[in-house]
Amino acid sequence: MIKIQKKDFNIDFEIKKIKLNYSNIGATSIFLGNVRNVNENQKVKFIELEVYKDMAIKTLDTICLKAKKKWNLIDTLIIHRYGKLNINDKIVLVAVFSSHRKDSFEACNYIMNYLKKDAPFWKKEYYNKKYKWL
Repeated sequence: MIKIQKKDFNIDFEIKKIKLNYSNIGATSIFLGNVRNVNENQKVKFIELEVYKDMAIKTLDTICLKAKKKWNLIDTLIIHRYGKLNINDKIVLVAVFSSHRKDSFEACNYIMNYLKKDAPFWKKEYYNKKYKWL
């Protein structure tokens, strides 16, 4: 499942919702990304994330399908936020569900690495008197 949204999310709720559909999940690996207060030795005030939503859903769906071909996965979940986010706000959740931990660990890392490099999200960091597109 892929969700691109402005609003915050509850990790426990989202994980439980997936697990209600499957009784064979033995491992759930998650990556949670948050807004940090410093980047490249500059104090970050907040960030703004922009996304081309249709393209993001399509590309993230493709990477999840690739992961399901490489590893024995039961399901995947990606939630990515956009808009203005403050320090410590949640940005992204990647959750991978499998019978065994090795598959979920490796697939979670694979999906997150793709998302960080190639997904169509653009981040603008705001500092004291300037900003920078990353």
